Order: sequence, then structure tokens, then C-alpha cells
Amino acid sequence: MTMLRKSYSRLRSVFSLSCPPWLSVFLLCSAGLLSTELKCARGMQLTSTGPQTIQKAEGESVILGCTYTPSPLDTGDLDIEWSVVSPDSTQKDQMLMSYSSGTRYVHGNPALAKELSFAAPDPSMGDASISISVLSPAHSATYQCKVKKSPGVDMRKVSLVVLAKPSVPKCWVEGGELVGEALSLHCKSAKGSTPLKYTWRRESAGPIPAAATQNSVTGELKISNHSQSFAGFYLCEVNNAVGAEHCRINLKANKPPNRAAMIVGTIVGSLLLILIMLVFIGLLYWKLSNRLRFEKEFSNDIREDAPPPESRPVSRHTSRSASQHPQVTYCPVGSAEVSSLSDGHTHTPSSNSHGHTPLKYAPVEYDSKYGYAV
Repeated sequence: MTMLRKSYSRLRSVFSLSCPPWLSVFLLCSAGLLSTELKCARGMQLTSTGPQTIQKAEGESVILGCTYTPSPLDTGDLDIEWSVVSPDSTQKDQMLMSYSSGTRYVHGNPALAKELSFAAPDPSMGDASISISVLSPAHSATYQCKVKKSPGVDMRKVSLVVLAKPSVPKCWVEGGELVGEALSLHCKSAKGSTPLKYTWRRESAGPIPAAATQNSVTGELKISNHSQSFAGFYLCEVNNAVGAEHCRINLKANKPPNRAAMIVGTIVGSLLLILIMLVFIGLLYWKLSNRLRFEKEFSNDIREDAPPPESRPVSRHTSRSASQHPQVTYCPVGSAEVSSLSDGHTHTPSSNSHGHTPLKYAPVEYDSKYGYAV
């Protein structure tokens, strides 16, 4: 349009000098009509003014804008196409949705298309925007809207980036919370799209002293010389382009223990342990000694109370003779002697048929020393 205006000005200046007035008027009118036709011939125009790159969190919804204005010279059928632009220029784009002759069509991957729909009830009324109800990382892509109404046609591209919000981070302290020692506060979020930024701040007792240093990438807050001035409640916040989370921790400043008291306590404890072991060993020795003495006295008592043997030990020859001959016991009865055999019969000795004098036997005496008759 600027060039046309310049040309129009030049023609007017030239013809005003060399042409008759009526010819100048004719040429000027012709140039005006020509510029009007060129303006109308521009045809279909997309009027969406939103950002070319949209960042959204996973699980949210989004509307990809595509509003249009047709030209009065566009008399053909209206066609609307939404597709995913392939990152490889040698590959075909993937068609998602289309609108033609009052009918909606779904193309391509059903997993991606099931969350897609036209934002307006009637896309033919100048709004061909689409909405995605539940975003997932699979929806991250570059989308193209193409509106055609012959002879006019126009298109627009928009990039969608689906990010995951950071999860609730975990806060912890590494190193003792003793005054004079070095320690560090740590903050870590397990999930979330990068880049993640960590920021430590103190909720009480003023800002963090300048001696502490923090790393916004790793989430670490270093304190080289801990003191009471660092004690208090600390908050760590992690955020990315689509969300933020935080955690809290209470940092204490404990006084170091008395080393002299620790040494004395260690010595006293060691002595007590040794004393307990000596007492235990003494009790064990005393118990074993009593047990051995009791067993010895008990064996002596059994040996003293043992009864004497019932019979004199005999030789092998004597035992054999005793087994072959019945045992005979003699006892005086009046002037005669009665012989008692072991078979239960009693015999009274008398003069034999040969007139021999009967034998006389001395009475049997018991010797308590040997425990049998002699």
C-alpha cells in the first residue's frame, strides 16, 4: 500500500505537468480503482493475536486460537484443517481435525485426538480455534491451523509445551547442628520439568546472613561456621515455568558438649564395666567351687555308708564244687547231730553197719570281720 501511494503521488505530479486536466483525472481514478481491487484480492485473513509459544502444566486445559475473516471475493466452500507439524521437513504433517461443508472430522492418533474439540459450536462463524481438555506430555508439539475458502487461504502455527509441575520437595540437614561446625541445608524435588529453580529464605529472625551461600540449581544452602544467628525456620521454594512447591525445616544451634565431662564419663563407664565383669567372674568361680566340693562330699558319704559284702569271695574251684554238691549245715540236737541238706530233707546220723563211731562237728561261728562263717 505504501508503494502504491508513492506511485500515485508520482503519477499525479508528472501528469499534472504534462497532461491535460481531464486526462489526469482519468488516470487518477483508474489508479484508485486498481488499489481497491488489490486490497480486496488479499482474501482470507487469520486474525488471532495470541503468543506463538504456549506453556501449560500437565493436567490443565488450553485453547489454541485460530480466528479468521474471509474476503467478499472468497466464494468457495469453507475448509478448516488442524495438523501437527512434523519436526522433519521431509516428512508429512499429521492431520488431527478438519471441518468441511458443516461436518467435523477426526484424523490421526485417537489418543491425541480424543481430548481435542472445536472451541466454538459453529467453526464456520469465524472461529476455528480448538481446545484440549486434559494436557499430557504427548500434546507437546507445533500445531498448524489452515483456513481455506477459495480463492482465499491463510494459515497459522502455534507451539504448545506441556510441562510437569514440581513435586513437593524434601528438606534435610547434613552435618551436626553444633555451634562452630560446618553444615548444609538441602532441598530436592523428585518430579518436575526442568529447569527447576530452588530458593532458600528464612521465615523468622530476619534474612539469611551473608556468610551463607546457596545454589539455586542444586538446592543447597552452605553454612561454614554455624552460630546462633543462623538458627530459625527456613523455607525452600522450588518452581518452574508452570508451578511452585515448598518445604520447611527448623535449624537449631546446639552448644557443643563438655569434652572434659565426656572423658570423665568414658573413664567412669569403663571402670564400672570392668568391675561388673570382675564381680561376674567371682560369682561364677564361687559357684563352680561349691559345686565341686558338694560332689566330692556326696561321693564320700556314699562310700562310708556302703554295707559289707554278703559272702566271701571264692575261687573258681570252690564255686564249682559248691555248685556240684548240696550245701550242708550241721547243728547239735541233744546228743546226736542232725544234718540238713539243701534239698529239704533231714538226716540223723547213726552207727553204720560197720560199727564205726559217728563223727563229731564243731559248731559254726560267724566272723564279723570277713562277713561269713568260719
